[in-house]
Amino acid sequence: MNETVLSPCIGVCAMNEATGLCEGCYRTIDEIRDWWDLDAAQRAEVMAKLEQRQIELANFD
Repeated sequence: MNETVLSPCIGVCAMNEATGLCEGCYRTIDEIRDWWDLDAAQRAEVMAKLEQRQIELANFD
C-alpha cells in the first residue's frame, strides 16, 4: 500500500477522560503519539475505527 493516509487531526485537541479519545479526531493518545511512525496500512486501520468511535462517543452521554 503506497497511498498516503493523512492525519485525521482537525486541531481540536482535547482528550475525553471518560472515553480516552480525542474529542476532535477520536484517536487514543497512543494512536496520536504513534501516528507518524505508522505505515500506510496501519494508519488506514486507525482511520477505519474512527467513524464508529465518533458514533459511540455521540451516544456516550
